Amino acid sequence: MRRLALAAVMLLGACSAGPAPSEVVPRSAVAPQPANASTVSAAPSSAANPPPSCDATASLRPGPLPAAGQMPPGSTMAKIAQRGRLIAGVDQNSYLMGFRNSFSGEIEGFDVDVARQIAKAVFGDEKKVQFKVVTAAERIPMLQSGAVDVVVRTMTITCDRLKDVDFSQVYYQAGQRVLVRRNSGITGVESLADKRVCVASGSTSLGNVVNRVKTTVSVPNWTDCLVMLQQGQTDAISTDDTILAGLAAQDPYTEVVGSRFTDESYGVGVPKGQEDLVRFVNGVLERMRTDGTWGGIYRRWLTPLGPAPTPPVARYRD
Repeated sequence: MRRLALAAVMLLGACSAGPAPSEVVPRSAVAPQPANASTVSAAPSSAANPPPSCDATASLRPGPLPAAGQMPPGSTMAKIAQRGRLIAGVDQNSYLMGFRNSFSGEIEGFDVDVARQIAKAVFGDEKKVQFKVVTAAERIPMLQSGAVDVVVRTMTITCDRLKDVDFSQVYYQAGQRVLVRRNSGITGVESLADKRVCVASGSTSLGNVVNRVKTTVSVPNWTDCLVMLQQGQTDAISTDDTILAGLAAQDPYTEVVGSRFTDESYGVGVPKGQEDLVRFVNGVLERMRTDGTWGGIYRRWLTPLGPAPTPPVARYRD
């Protein structure tokens, strides 16, 4: 893991040893902002079509998993098997969850290993998966267009999103916190009222902080937020603790502060109406919980968050 962390640090040149991040850019210089950065004054509204009230984290009950290589004829999984690979939307900018290893060039992380387990269940070979890099804002459009079979990318299950896509059961329970420069004096979300805070566009994190802070800056990727924090263009980053732990591991001058102030239930995104694939993925997640695979993947990637917890308990609506 130390070698992987070093790789991530090398990937972000601004994270190299030397002066503290707040001193990297001279006060007299104006550092450029990341591409497509924008100031957001209000959370995206769905007031015209409010989401129905729902039990968002209750998914579809799985049946017995078919043997790898023997998908039911006519099923979504059989079509994936006929293609010869699973296509999974993942991140490449969230260290620990989904990131590109600069030594090997491979995309790795907790979410990536979950996607590999789905491929293994279909083919008997976890390598039969094609990863497509998607931003937070691209997750739902990629599922709707059929460009990917599943999205495994720190995607919180919400009633609003369930109007457009389907979800597996919860495979990880995260929570939103705050990342700041060390010795900033910021102690948590309650300290952000007069601060500039960076979030990724298309994330639930935006709506959770936009009315609590002075200025919210939206960018495509979480690494863009880290660069802005290092350059003194923002005072804090706020999102799920899984993502913040990865950012903190890349920059020793930062720290995660405060307690969780939201619950973020991650699910595997599936195109709307593919109930057989939802049940299949849920079967894979059930197996991962019971045979120790989930715990092994956690220990491989997420020990910076603490000892491996008990996997989330599955909840079904049927």
